[in-house]
Amino acid sequence: MNVGTVKGVMIGIVVLIILGVIVSSAVQIVDAGHRGVLLHWNAVDLNIQPLTEGLHFVTPFADSVVQMEIRTLKFVKATSSASKDLQTVSTEITVNYHPAPNSVNILFQSVGLDYENRIITPTVEEVVKQVTANYNAEELITKRPQVKSDIEAEINKRLIDFNIVTEIVSITDFQFSALFAQAIESKVEAEQKAFKAENDLKRIEVEARQHAAQAEGIAQANVVQANGEAQAIKIINNALSSHPEYLEWLKTQQWDGKLPLVVGEGGTPFIAIPTQ
Repeated sequence: MNVGTVKGVMIGIVVLIILGVIVSSAVQIVDAGHRGVLLHWNAVDLNIQPLTEGLHFVTPFADSVVQMEIRTLKFVKATSSASKDLQTVSTEITVNYHPAPNSVNILFQSVGLDYENRIITPTVEEVVKQVTANYNAEELITKRPQVKSDIEAEINKRLIDFNIVTEIVSITDFQFSALFAQAIESKVEAEQKAFKAENDLKRIEVEARQHAAQAEGIAQANVVQANGEAQAIKIINNALSSHPEYLEWLKTQQWDGKLPLVVGEGGTPFIAIPTQ
């Protein structure tokens, strides 16, 4: 192989390498669950939408792509704050979030890739301190859903300004001093006992009213029965006074057909009417 041939081969290899570099520089792939921020000479062009997943052709050497994950991300932060009644509260907050897919270029330009430390951390700390200061320590326990709602709403309002979307905020832990926690537990137990005693008193009052109503019903029934018997006696007396023969008829109704051993004056048999 002569010198000219070798030189031609070398030139061909160099050309191929240059073409390879140019092609690789012109092709960018955005991974799944990401968006690509297109940089033109390292400057973000906000007129160009973030690149979606897949293969993209860009201007070689002039353009580059920064990938930003838009899948659900998890941020956990433990912070210490003071309640409204100046009790020290240790709170652990978990935030699930993701960058707004169509605005990652704005987020990258204004904050950069380290937005978690620059934006999310101080936001969560400040919001937790702010909301905690609105409640007494006891209310932080008894009104936990409301506390969570307040924290979530405030974090969402602040992060959305930086094109970060909050999915869910969870209070994973509330910690108080051992002495205060014991005092709260004792108070709750006392309230539960008082509530039970109040319910027992209401039950006793209801049962007493039921017994009183039952006794009143029995008394009224006795009065009705007595009135009925008195009315019956009155009717019988009226019948006897108006019709004396009614008494003789009653005697015959009670006679068993046998003559008594005792007779009255003149030999008249005496028939006794048994009493009821």
